Amino acid sequence: MPDVRQIAQEIVAREGGYVNDPADPGGPTQYGVTLGTLRALARDVNVDGVVDVADVQALSAAQAVEIFLTRYFDRPRLCLLPAALQASIFDMYVNAGPMAIKLLQRVLNAQGHKLRCDGVLGPATLAAVNTCDAQALVDLYGVARRDFYYQLADARPASRKYALRRDGGKGGWITRAEDFISPALRLTQTQHQARVAAWT
Repeated sequence: MPDVRQIAQEIVAREGGYVNDPADPGGPTQYGVTLGTLRALARDVNVDGVVDVADVQALSAAQAVEIFLTRYFDRPRLCLLPAALQASIFDMYVNAGPMAIKLLQRVLNAQGHKLRCDGVLGPATLAAVNTCDAQALVDLYGVARRDFYYQLADARPASRKYALRRDGGKGGWITRAEDFISPALRLTQTQHQARVAAWT
C-alpha cells in the first residue's frame, strides 16, 4: 500500500499540468490546484502581491503535493479511514471536495445505514465505515463514483468530454474512477458505449 505522500504524487501526475478549459467550472488549474484554491489559501506563489492566474502557472508539482496533503487529506481527516479506502477517497476529494465524503455516505446509506450526507467525516460515518469490509467498500465507492461522473455528464453536456473520448472510449473521469475498483467491475467498451449512447 503506497503511503499518503506517494498517493498525493500520483494524483498530481494524474491531474497533469496547466489547463484553463472554459467547460471546467474550476477555471485555471495546475496539477489539479485551482485559482480558487490558491486564493482561499492566500498562496502568492510568485510573490508579486496578488494571487492570480500567474500563480497557478507558477505552481510546482511539489507545492501541489503539499496543498493536497494539508487541504484534501489532513483537513478532512482522511487518515481516520481504513488504509484501503484512503487512496480512492483522497483522489475524489481533490477532484470534487466534500462531495467525496457525501458520496461515501450515500454508499453507506445504500448498505442500510442512516447517515446525514453532509460531507463531514464524523463519528457516525466512521462507525458505519468500520462495519463494512474495506475492500468491498472500495469497490462500491468506485462504482458509485463512476456513476456520479456519468450522471454529472448527463446533466452538463459541456462536461461530457471528461467522460467520453472523441473516439468513443472512456474519458478521464471514468478511467480515473475505475482505476480504484476491481477489474471485474470495470465496464467493457460495449457497456460504456451503451451508457453514453444518448449523448450522441
